[in-house]
Amino acid sequence: MLTRTPPLLLIAFTLAASGCGGSSGTASSSSSAGGPAPESAAALSADAKSAAAGDIPDTQNFLTLRAPQVHVSMLYPEGWTVRESVDRVSIADKNNLVQIVVSRGAAATTASVQSQLATMERSTPGLKANTAHAIALKSGPAVKVTYTTQSAPNPVTGKQVTLMVDRYVLAHGGRVAVVDLGTPVGVDNVDAYRRMVESFKWL
Repeated sequence: MLTRTPPLLLIAFTLAASGCGGSSGTASSSSSAGGPAPESAAALSADAKSAAAGDIPDTQNFLTLRAPQVHVSMLYPEGWTVRESVDRVSIADKNNLVQIVVSRGAAATTASVQSQLATMERSTPGLKANTAHAIALKSGPAVKVTYTTQSAPNPVTGKQVTLMVDRYVLAHGGRVAVVDLGTPVGVDNVDAYRRMVESFKWL
């Protein structure tokens, strides 16, 4: 059963943000209406203090996330930390990070998504993006691109964590969702993440 967490503990997945793990929880924010454009959906960033581990087992139980503020729903692994604000939902466990950012806008194209990632590459040291391509999900057409980012060095060991992120950009009824599913390089969550993004629904 998810417990309520005060809004001040909301995860902020920005370029400077750290990945968080820990006990399950749900939080809400009553910040002003209106979210950022999809172009402002920041790259996920790993936390060098967290273990670069976290394979999702084949026996993992999944729960259904219903996020009324952003009007979406998606499966997620039981036990992961859930945070919800006015324009986004974030779900985390160790350095496994999932974020959904929703805003008003037109459907993305492969060119527009590639342009967004190119901008992120210029402003985010260590970020490298592959080529965007169109795909079909159960919820409709989408654009997918994979990128990698590196954490800041661990202050004690100097080690960094490299995060591989699958970004999906979907649109419906004048709304655009940017879904980022990130996992440390070397951790195999391909099947679980595919199941999650295929379960994505607009509410």
